[in-house]
Amino acid sequence: MEKMVHWKRLAAPMLACVALAACGDSTQVAQPRDPGDVQASAPGKATCVATTAAQNAAGARATNAARTRSGLAPVRSNMLLADVAAQHACDMAKRGVMTHRGSKTSGPGPRVKARGYAPRLTAENIAAGPFDLPRVLSEWNASQGHLDNINIPQVRDYGIGQAIGSDGRTRYWSAIYAAPK
Repeated sequence: MEKMVHWKRLAAPMLACVALAACGDSTQVAQPRDPGDVQASAPGKATCVATTAAQNAAGARATNAARTRSGLAPVRSNMLLADVAAQHACDMAKRGVMTHRGSKTSGPGPRVKARGYAPRLTAENIAAGPFDLPRVLSEWNASQGHLDNINIPQVRDYGIGQAIGSDGRTRYWSAIYAAPK
């Protein structure tokens, strides 16, 4: 089961930026591939950042706080999922598009399978904007669509990743929630 999320709450701050970018030279901003994609920055050279164990643990703690409120079992920080999430964040940042679709994949399931994780299910939260780790985690925990992913009862493993877009300001985030077979 591959579950997609609602991103409107986090995307809203980016929509003004997207509209302004679209008013400039249209050759600098590529058009999104799918109706749900958000062009958040110009495509180009991204700064791809490896997730530290401390960052992934902080994300797992925030996720577990929300899961505890719902009476659910905690997730484990998983560095393989964090690496997959960071690679997807990098891919989004290079393209300047907030999307669940990768350059070569349709969603998180194929990405984690390609790295050797055998999922029973996967889900993904994404964001793009001027959000640091505490802010993106707070926003996801306050958004019903994102909480739907966080609170999938079967989820056991978690990883988060980020990258910075070509503009040097826009952070792209991906969090993967998974349950092994």
